[in-house]
Formats: sequence, C-alpha cells, structure tokens
Amino acid sequence: QVQLVESGGGLVQPGGSLTLSCIVSGISIKNYAMGWYRQAPGKQREFVATITAVGDYTNSADSVKGRFTISRDNVQNTVYLQMNSLKPEDTAVYYCKAMGLFAWGQGTQVTVSS
Repeated sequence: QVQLVESGGGLVQPGGSLTLSCIVSGISIKNYAMGWYRQAPGKQREFVATITAVGDYTNSADSVKGRFTISRDNVQNTVYLQMNSLKPEDTAVYYCKAMGLFAWGQGTQVTVSS
C-alpha cells in the first residue's frame, strides 16, 4: 500500500521561502515520475511540478516557473519542493503524487500572508 506523507508547510510572509518534503513508503519511487499538486480553498486541485523517475527532467506550471524547484532522492524515497519568492496566491494545501498511481497523502498547508 502506497503511503505519502507531506511536511514542511507553514505560514510565511510574501517573498519568503519554504521547502516541502514528501516521504513515500510502499513503493520504490525510483520506478515512478513524481509530482506536486496544490488545492486552494474553493478551487480544484492543480498541477504544480513533476520530475522524471531518474530526475533528469522537470516541468512546472507557468504560475510557479522560476520560483519553485522539484527534486528527489531515490535512496531516501523522498521528493522535495523548494518554493521561493512566495506569493499570497500560492496559499494552498500541497500534495505529492506518484504519477500513474491513484494515491494521495494528507497534504501540507502553505499559507502566504503578511
């Protein structure tokens, strides 16, 4: 059974930074592309970023390009999302996902506010 545990969220001022982590168990993430998604209040869950299984290619939503960086550690079975220059519109619950598998963690709340 796949389990994903996101952490690292919190309250941060506009312009600040956070690093999210996602520890995965039940599968070896080296066999999967991994992604981050987010869901703001009253909105649908949306794609944020993805990374290939070996980490040689990443893609991200236009709204976060140049500010967010996805990375992975296949030995630690962990995926990261480095978020810089945070904006109030980045406020959401952030989730990681093994692409191709229908499993979600509990998410981690990110709130950007002064």
